[in-house]
Amino acid sequence: MAASTWAKALELRPPKIEWQRKQTGKNAMPIRLAMLGGKPVRTKPFTSWPQFGNAEEVRLLRTLRSGKWGRLQGHEVAKFEKRFAAAHGCKHGVAVVNGTVSLRIGLLAAGLRAEDEVIIPSYTFFSTASAVVEANLVPVLVDIDLDTFNLSPKAVEAAITPRTRGLIPVHFAGQPADMDAFMAIARKRRLFVMEDAAHAHGAIYRRRPVGSLGNLASFSFQSSKNLTAGEGGILTTNDDKLAAGCRSIQNCGRVPDGLWYEHHVMSGNYRLGEFQGAVLNCQLARLETQTNRRDANGRYLASRLTRLPGLHPQKRPPSCTRHSYHLFMLRLDGEAFGAPRAAVLKALQAEGIPCSAGYGFSLHEQPFFRNKAFGPFLPNVSASLDYTKTDCPNSDLICREQGVWFEQRLLLGTRSDMDDIAAAFEKIYENRKALGPRSRKDRQHA
Repeated sequence: MAASTWAKALELRPPKIEWQRKQTGKNAMPIRLAMLGGKPVRTKPFTSWPQFGNAEEVRLLRTLRSGKWGRLQGHEVAKFEKRFAAAHGCKHGVAVVNGTVSLRIGLLAAGLRAEDEVIIPSYTFFSTASAVVEANLVPVLVDIDLDTFNLSPKAVEAAITPRTRGLIPVHFAGQPADMDAFMAIARKRRLFVMEDAAHAHGAIYRRRPVGSLGNLASFSFQSSKNLTAGEGGILTTNDDKLAAGCRSIQNCGRVPDGLWYEHHVMSGNYRLGEFQGAVLNCQLARLETQTNRRDANGRYLASRLTRLPGLHPQKRPPSCTRHSYHLFMLRLDGEAFGAPRAAVLKALQAEGIPCSAGYGFSLHEQPFFRNKAFGPFLPNVSASLDYTKTDCPNSDLICREQGVWFEQRLLLGTRSDMDDIAAAFEKIYENRKALGPRSRKDRQHA
């Protein structure tokens, strides 16, 4: 089904009525929660991941039988680099072994110097920070916007110092960050901007593909990602010089006109293998349809969940033309909902809805930062760094109390699957008094 047809179909069908009214009538008692002995909302599994078929098998066998298994001998990775870059609005794609390596290569190619500062969000995966440290640069952790879960432009402005040289906005969960604001800051301050697009394959910002918005972008193909070969990553850019720098670092410091054993920069063999390239070429053919389906299902599910008190799905600004929904995220305000997050998550799982709280704490609270376990990196400034003073209240609130995640594979299903998720929330809300602390409103009327 085409994207426009799918989206239209979701809009035209009437919404499913609330769980209690549909199951028991307006004035009846709520159905018992599954975790308390009731019947679960859902017993069948959601869509599995990864998705693959005969195309992957044929292409992998062809690569196997060719005997050309490495990037330098075969054609699969080279073909994928061109196709992926073009799909994301870029001239250049440099495929590498994983998304962490791609972040570090990008920082090195940009020419940042030892102990320069790079601003990143405190709400992101560890690799966004570790790649900065491995480039011998100082991560400056700043807060996110409470509603979008993305890096806050105001927090970035406040964190800039004379040593700031770079900025890594993360398109968290697949929703594009506020790139107009960040590029304006970068032009004013002369900062290098690398998009961390590990969640954002196929996402579109103001009708421009993510990956083409900053100076450089980094994607991941790790197992859970929306485009996967088990492992892998890629850098995309429209800057010829940056592309050449990334390619040299990826390929042992070689340059196009140099001798084979002639090495120009600190580098290594970070080339992606042909088996991953073969899989990715097949997976890329699926990406457009999958992304449109996730986007349509994500919009619909958000519209259902906002009807309940205390549920706040990731706010989608008008600049988000297409969300890739690597995650469907929401904030659960336990006070307004009437039950704490931990209890709601357990109840959802018992109802047959896979979910998690996501990150347990913000980056600045990771042992890596608290103990400054930087290994041989940052020897001159490590003693003066104190991440215990980092203040990121929005990130901390989401980690400690409110964050709820659903994996991207759930959004590859049907509208009925989304209705099941919503129905589970509605059922839990109707039974909220059985889950723990009462809401402030309940306490006032007790």
